[in-house]
Amino acid sequence: MTWTTRPRSEIAGLSAITMGSGPNVVLLHGVGLCADAWGAQLEALAPHGCVTAPDMPGHGACALPGRDMVLDDYIQAADGLLATLDGPALVVGHSMGAMMALGLAACAPDRVRGVVALNGVFERSDKATDAVQSRAAQLDGKTVADPGTTLARWFGTSASQERTACQHWLMSVNPAAYKMAYTAFAHSQMPDRATLVDMACPALFMTGQLEPNSTPGMSRAMADLTPMGRAEIVEGAAHMMPMTHSSQVNAALLDMLREVA
Repeated sequence: MTWTTRPRSEIAGLSAITMGSGPNVVLLHGVGLCADAWGAQLEALAPHGCVTAPDMPGHGACALPGRDMVLDDYIQAADGLLATLDGPALVVGHSMGAMMALGLAACAPDRVRGVVALNGVFERSDKATDAVQSRAAQLDGKTVADPGTTLARWFGTSASQERTACQHWLMSVNPAAYKMAYTAFAHSQMPDRATLVDMACPALFMTGQLEPNSTPGMSRAMADLTPMGRAEIVEGAAHMMPMTHSSQVNAALLDMLREVA
């Protein structure tokens, strides 16, 4: 598909794409991206629900916050958006957005009827923790980080519309916002085991078979700890699974929406 910039509205201080009507679905993107990264999901889900995809603070059309933010602050910003909806939502998050979605299920259970964590991390190894925190420390918050290494990790070396779109978003994001969000992502321990064990809603943990950081083992471990959790691994997929393997992701999301709605 073609990855285009869609019109936004302001909701609870966030710029957001809204489409469709019916049960609420909220889509939370990852570091350096924007709401438009959910293009394939917006088109698939809008005929079945009211879909809201906000830009993370400082990303997309959303202004840079006037203070430093940690993961809890991003979660609270998303909770403010949930509070404006006319009922609980299926909350779907990708990468850092998965951390946020799981945090919302813990801190605002009355607003979350189900959660989907796509390419979510859990209990990183010491080596992985050192690597991601080292990458965060190298960001100066002033210059645009070269996206080459990130794109290679996400897509390999093959050219594609998805790779080109991600390159554009990574080159366009405010460097200070990128550093802030990536640092929050690198230093957060969300979800912890207590969050998963106490989760009261259905939860799907989905990742790609080729994902080196948010690994299949992580998704299975989270599902095993969550009372109504299950894991799904997408063959041949890596980190940008919602874009590169949208048909499999969309089918799983529609199943989840039918289950919780």
